[in-house]
Amino acid sequence: MLKNRIFNIIIVGTGGQGLITLLQIIAEAADIQDLDVKTAELHGLSQRGGSISTHIRIGKKVETPLVPVGSADLVISLEYLETLRVLSYANSETIFLINNYSFPFLGTISEKEIEKKINQAITGNKHICAASELCQNELGKEVLSGIYLLGFACYNDLLPIKLESVKKAIRQVVPKNYQEINLKAIELASKNAN
Repeated sequence: MLKNRIFNIIIVGTGGQGLITLLQIIAEAADIQDLDVKTAELHGLSQRGGSISTHIRIGKKVETPLVPVGSADLVISLEYLETLRVLSYANSETIFLINNYSFPFLGTISEKEIEKKINQAITGNKHICAASELCQNELGKEVLSGIYLLGFACYNDLLPIKLESVKKAIRQVVPKNYQEINLKAIELASKNAN
């Protein structure tokens, strides 16, 4: 998949959704495959409700951690509204995995308005799913939505890293008492893969 180029990923969401853990798992999985990986938390604070945007670049040799504007290969959005904040990193080939969860801020636009803006802005390949709802209903923890979307990306070959590397990375990054439920979130995604 890499073919001597760099694969660029943007993960966006809000504090408390597990973005940093997700970033660490992807980075570890790339490292397991002997790929070079650079990561960065671009802005925001990892506090509940705060806007967070992370960058991951994977390749044979990666010089810088920041994804150039218009160069994202994959955007994983854990929160609906946050998707709109990273559109400048996309191009016509960018794939979007979007959790249709909306953080309950006062005064924000409605989900219908957000969906309309997303559909107008993203005319290419996008997958919008109820990852938070699925994880809450099936596993009792909506915070696993990012892991679910990572599983979806693996099962649909949207990443240059293998599913087995991701599972191994979960065992290395996630505390032992949370590993099984994270692996279950990966498997839950297999039921909804294309």
